[in-house]
Amino acid sequence: MHRNKSHEDTEGLSVGSVIRRIDTPSILFFLGILLAVASLQTTGILLDFAQIIDHALGSIYLINLTIGLLSAIVDNVPLVAGAMGMYSLDTYPQDHHFWELLAYCAGTGGSVLIIGSAAGVAMMGILRIDFIWYLKKISLLALCGYLVGLLSIYLVFH
Repeated sequence: MHRNKSHEDTEGLSVGSVIRRIDTPSILFFLGILLAVASLQTTGILLDFAQIIDHALGSIYLINLTIGLLSAIVDNVPLVAGAMGMYSLDTYPQDHHFWELLAYCAGTGGSVLIIGSAAGVAMMGILRIDFIWYLKKISLLALCGYLVGLLSIYLVFH
């Protein structure tokens, strides 16, 4: 593909140079999360937890609301992976609005606290935003936006 180009033009395009730029700690982090969730699923703990949550909350809206608020503290990747292990496609088939709600809630619930998303943590570092400042000035607005969005989804489906 690059055989007719000079060495200077192709220096950063080789497979070796691309592999050196991969963020290995992030890949290992996500691999660890997925392995941990798979082990919880294999032992049946996630299924038991799903039954407890279903019994306690009952509604898919309350379940996803809770998952979304948890994503403000815990990264949304393990929460979504855990929910995928908790609820099979037999329970909620592909494209069921449970999965749409899960995507919305886990994705936007992380904004309630700045530490709930990788982008928020990066923003704290880049813009030197203090956690307490975000908590006082932005968290309530983010929570209101999250709840209004969830209410809008509820009204559309009902």
